[in-house]
Amino acid sequence: MVNAHVVAVLAFDGMAPFELGVVVEVFGLSRPELGDLPWYELRVCAEEPGRDLRAVGGFTVRAEHGLDALTAADTVIVPGVAGPGEEVSPALTEALLQAHARGARLVSICSGAFALAATGLLDGRRATTHWRYARALAERHPEIEVDPHVLYVDNDDVLTSAGSAAGIDLCLYLVRADHGAAVANTVARRFVVPPHREGGQAQFIEAAVGKIDPGDDGVSQSMDWALRHLNTPLSVNALARAACMSERSYSRHFTRRHGVSPMRWVISQRVTASLPLLESGEGTVDEVAAAVGFDNAGTYRHHFTRQMRTTPTAYRKAFVRVSSM
Repeated sequence: MVNAHVVAVLAFDGMAPFELGVVVEVFGLSRPELGDLPWYELRVCAEEPGRDLRAVGGFTVRAEHGLDALTAADTVIVPGVAGPGEEVSPALTEALLQAHARGARLVSICSGAFALAATGLLDGRRATTHWRYARALAERHPEIEVDPHVLYVDNDDVLTSAGSAAGIDLCLYLVRADHGAAVANTVARRFVVPPHREGGQAQFIEAAVGKIDPGDDGVSQSMDWALRHLNTPLSVNALARAACMSERSYSRHFTRRHGVSPMRWVISQRVTASLPLLESGEGTVDEVAAAVGFDNAGTYRHHFTRQMRTTPTAYRKAFVRVSSM
C-alpha cells in the first residue's frame, strides 16, 4: 500500500482564513471522482496545538497537531504570518529547517514568504509574495531576489506565491507536479477555477487613479482580436495594428500590463486553447497543433511541455483515463 503524501499547513493566531481554506480545499477533501488514486493526508498544525486561534472575521480555529507533525510532513505550507514586520518564532524557523532537511517541500502563500525567508533557504534565490509586501521582504532580506510581479516561483524544494488567490494557482501547480495535468484539471473543476495559470503571469497590481495608460483599451481590443484568430499567423506587428498602436509602444504597454511579452501570451493562449481539443480525444496532435495556430507539431510539443509540464500525448492519455473513472 502506498503511503499518503502528508501535507502540513500552519495555523496561527490572527490568520486570514482564505489561504488556510484554499489548502484545506485542495489537499484535505476526499476525491471520489479520482477513483482509487491515493490522495493527500492533510494535517493542520500550530505552535500550540489544542488552543483556540483567532481568525480574521471573528471566529476561532483549533489545530490538532503541533510543529512535530509539521516537521514530519512531505509538504509544508505556510499560508501567512501574523505580521510581516514581526519576527518569526525560533520554534517555527527550526521546524521548517528540520522539515527541509528531511526532504520536505516548503511552500508559502502571501506573507508566508517571510517565514521561509527567516530560515535562510531563500537566500540567493528568486521568490515572490503579495505585491504589497514585496518591498518589505526585499528590505528585510536583501539576499533574496524578490519578484513582485509573478503569481508564484518554483525553486523545486522551496516555492513561494503571491497573495490569496495566487495560492490556488500554486496549490493546483503542486497537484499537477505530483499527479499530472488531468488530475489538476479535475480538482480545478471542482474548485470552479481555471485549471492553469503560469507562475510567470503578472499579479494584478493596483494602478493610481488618474494614471490610466491611454494604450490599455487598444491592448485589450488586440487581445480579444487575437483570441478570435489564434489559428491564423500572428505577430507583434499584427497585434499592434489591431490595437492601433506602434509596434514598439504596443510591446512596452503589453509587457508592463501583463508581465509577459505579447508573443509569449499568444503561445500560452494557444496551448490553453488546445486542451479541450486534446481532451475530446479527436484528431492527431499534429491536427490539434494546426487548429490552434502552431506552425508545426514540434513547436507545439515544445511549448506545451514547457507550460503544462507534460506532453500533449501524455496529457490526452491521462485525461481520458481520469475521465473514465
